[in-house]
Amino acid sequence: MKLQLLTLLSTGQSLIHDSNAHKASANTQFAHGAYEEAIQTYDKALASCPTYLDYELAVLRSNIAACYIKLSEWKEAIEAADRSLEGLERVDPTPKTITAEGEDGKNGAVEEVDEQTAARIEAFEKSGRNHADVQRIRIKSLLRRARARMEIGGWAALQGAEEDYKQLMRMQELPQTDKKSVEKALRELPPRLEEAKGKEMGEMMGKLKDLGNGILKPFGLSTDNFQFVKDENSGGYSVNFNQSR
Repeated sequence: MKLQLLTLLSTGQSLIHDSNAHKASANTQFAHGAYEEAIQTYDKALASCPTYLDYELAVLRSNIAACYIKLSEWKEAIEAADRSLEGLERVDPTPKTITAEGEDGKNGAVEEVDEQTAARIEAFEKSGRNHADVQRIRIKSLLRRARARMEIGGWAALQGAEEDYKQLMRMQELPQTDKKSVEKALRELPPRLEEAKGKEMGEMMGKLKDLGNGILKPFGLSTDNFQFVKDENSGGYSVNFNQSR
């Protein structure tokens, strides 16, 4: 049993060494602008890294997201940033609260952490890393995901970007230089969101109109025969039928 344990420890250290070596090579490739090659080398680092090292895996995936951003491959950047943030959540979860009824009849906040999460947190703390290390990578991953979402555009993506930027603004560790860019993005987002919402609603209504016309055509009718009239008092709508159209 002792021999097996020593063998496992030795294998683990060897894998970590290999992963770190690949990571160092990928960092050099990134610095020289070889982003596609860097992604391939980061993937090798991921393959070598033990699966229980959530923080190290999150760092690698955040770096991969940075590579995809340099290549303007936005969907891939979002996916890599998502996986990085998921890994960080396992070792340093964002506090979640549930509402519980206290003995005095008042609601109280109760934080829940399951056993598996607690074990991962304990292993992370023993690694010498801390909350500040996690927040540093979390900020990078959130910034990268928000940037990619902004570039994709569209109502859903822009809403996601706004959520990321709002989360960043709540983080005390956010560097001042990044804070300024986040504040700028939050000022620019509302009109873009409204424009994207209007465009997508217009496209949706156009598709619904085409569908309605297809259904009504056999009866010699179209959606133009129906007019929606808003009641200014109630805010509701009534439908008027016009045979002449």
